[in-house]
Amino acid sequence: MTDRIPTADGPVVDSPDAVSSGGRLREVALFARSEAGHAAVLGLIGAVMITFGGFGSGSIRRRDPLLEALHLSWLRFGHGLVLSTVVVWVGVLLMIAAWVRLGRCVLGDRVSVRELMMVVPAWTAPMLLAVPMFSRDAYSYLAQGALLRDGFDPYAVGPVANPGVLLDNVSNVWTTTTAPYGPIALLLGQGITSITGDNVVAGTMLLRLTMLPGLVLMMWALPRLARQLGGNPAVALWLAVLNPLVLIHLIGGVHNELLMVGLMTAGITLVLDRRHVAGIAVVSLGVAVKAMAGVALPFLVWIWIIHERDRAKAEGREPAGPIALFVRTAGAGFAVFLGVFATASMVAGVGIGWLTALSGSAKIINWLSLPTILAHVVTVSTSWLTGLTQAPVLEVTRMLCAIALVGILVYVWWRFRTTPRQAVLGILVALVAIVVLSPAALPWYYSWPLAIAAGFAMSRTTLMVVVGLSTWLMLVFQPDGSIGLYTLPHVLLATFAAVVAAKSLVTVDPLRLRSVREHADTVPVTAAAPATP
Repeated sequence: MTDRIPTADGPVVDSPDAVSSGGRLREVALFARSEAGHAAVLGLIGAVMITFGGFGSGSIRRRDPLLEALHLSWLRFGHGLVLSTVVVWVGVLLMIAAWVRLGRCVLGDRVSVRELMMVVPAWTAPMLLAVPMFSRDAYSYLAQGALLRDGFDPYAVGPVANPGVLLDNVSNVWTTTTAPYGPIALLLGQGITSITGDNVVAGTMLLRLTMLPGLVLMMWALPRLARQLGGNPAVALWLAVLNPLVLIHLIGGVHNELLMVGLMTAGITLVLDRRHVAGIAVVSLGVAVKAMAGVALPFLVWIWIIHERDRAKAEGREPAGPIALFVRTAGAGFAVFLGVFATASMVAGVGIGWLTALSGSAKIINWLSLPTILAHVVTVSTSWLTGLTQAPVLEVTRMLCAIALVGILVYVWWRFRTTPRQAVLGILVALVAIVVLSPAALPWYYSWPLAIAAGFAMSRTTLMVVVGLSTWLMLVFQPDGSIGLYTLPHVLLATFAAVVAAKSLVTVDPLRLRSVREHADTVPVTAAAPATP
């Protein structure tokens, strides 16, 4: 039986001093001198190193006049590139170390939600100035926005239809691919490129700023979600917002997942708070950014139905029949979704062609998805006898996993309908199934289920697994966006770092590098409070 972490918010005391500016300054000063404050400074140093190292080894432009004007082009080649790469990886490891150290403070109840809120902007701010890190998707977003700006339909043609500076920086694999994102994502890209033109630097910076509301929504929603689900608000914020996998990939990498996940978690929180129409509308906005947010909508119908039944009983009247209640709530929810999505599509002047473009992810082939793993295993183990190649086997494994995914989604939706907490758990299971069984997966896709999982109370063992997995996913891609999964030394080093990070969550010195192990930071054995729906 595993131990449970505490479910308290931490030592937050609301006093007149704390509310006053002088009290806030004293609070910041005390935090800066604490162990959690030292971890925050360490993470800040890591974020600064990632930003500066990225100018040479990140997902830089193919031709960078800004670096040339600053006489820094040498960072992109030879010894300069090696130095830049080392600086980035040291920065990443510092951020992971700081995150794990901060996690020990959270689990030891030595840092509050308010103090964690102060760490988020400190770790985020340096990366607002970075080049895109670990991915070139930002250039695709800008190029797709420019398509809409210049009168093209991004759901009918790829960026190749609109030659220019923005196209020059799009990954070759995506130049002919139509946009797989919703109308709000395209509107943001259109607005940004209308302001910045073909200025890639200004466009990237402004694109990051448009994603920040997603981070703010997560900071608002996750502590509330944890209170609803019986988890620890401080752990939720630490696990799903301060996680380097989230900050480095979603802020540094400039991914619209940040906006989508923020809207999804905020909408779920509103529905749990019985603000059903507002919650479904907010999740619908998330769908209009990226389709995956739509997975939550069918489960939110169950929560609405449960709340309607509870209200009827509280008012002393007989609830409506199950079929009538389902039709009424599901119909209202669908009407809200349709209104929000149709409005966004009308404003953008596009249809629903993006749904067909979702299959474009099939171009991605890596070991992060189960269909690809199965195809690799079958091909390697039988090719000497059958002569099978990867392409036809991958088609079969993807088809089988797609069938399994549909079955799992239907089963999970029907199975997790008894309580609001069960319904949210169903959303989590569905998102995990999608990430694992989809034709392709990328490290930042795991931010989808991570945001929901953070609301639940977890054992120390589970948290160690999540820390290890987050660390491994953070390390298996290169700063320039290339995949390190097919380089054995890279994978082994990432795995070693992941194991050390996981063990470090509960032990200060897991490698026994110090003469005396410090047991003071070991997570205390405390039972979690029962979850309340």
